[in-house]
Amino acid sequence: MPSAGKPRQILALLALRAGRVVPVPTLMEEVWGSDIPRSAATTLQTYILQLRRHIAAALPAGLPSTAAKQVLATQFGGYQLATPVDSDDLAAFRRGTAEGSAALEAGDADHAARVLRAALDLWRGPALVDVPTGRILETEILGMDETRLRAMELRVEADLRLGRHAEILGELLMLAAQHPLHENLCGQLMIALHRSGHTWRALDAYQRLRSTLVDELGVDPSPRLRRVHRFVLGGAPEPGGVLTPSRG
Repeated sequence: MPSAGKPRQILALLALRAGRVVPVPTLMEEVWGSDIPRSAATTLQTYILQLRRHIAAALPAGLPSTAAKQVLATQFGGYQLATPVDSDDLAAFRRGTAEGSAALEAGDADHAARVLRAALDLWRGPALVDVPTGRILETEILGMDETRLRAMELRVEADLRLGRHAEILGELLMLAAQHPLHENLCGQLMIALHRSGHTWRALDAYQRLRSTLVDELGVDPSPRLRRVHRFVLGGAPEPGGVLTPSRG
């Protein structure tokens, strides 16, 4: 990895869009925002040359001198990192999330929990925490964070269906505190608390979320979460899953 910030920035964006052409204006916007200097085109070319030198140093010995240009190729109007799209952790994480979601939908909670846990284990901290970010990368990070949170929801759901409520209670308390308006996490927390013998805490979690929704957004909890609330109160059967849409 290059040590300078802007080349790292460019490499990160090219890697996230590996196999696709990233237009020069997009790279410029990422690096300089709306204050693009007159020398931007020349400076960008310099950064690309620096990245190719790093790539050449990382490639196996004996390859032709043009190999780095094939990995980081100049295309019409932009640049393309030709790394296979399925060779990075993010692609593996997305495949694992999709497989886990399909397994959960098919009723195989055990397989879903294992696959989703393995996918989430690929994360080592916040996305691109060691890379300077502009508007383009910040948008990419939002998408990655949302996918990660969804994978956490699915894995928690799988664990709940397997009766692991006591094991994941601490994690759920933390997640619900980090996302105070997230209804699915609140519903999962309510079920885990109720099963663990803390019904009053489950009801308190619901009332806190309801108050926040009404005060800040002017809306009531969704029918899905109200169904969980009725279950905790003892007036309805346990939902088949917080993430399962209501059928009536």
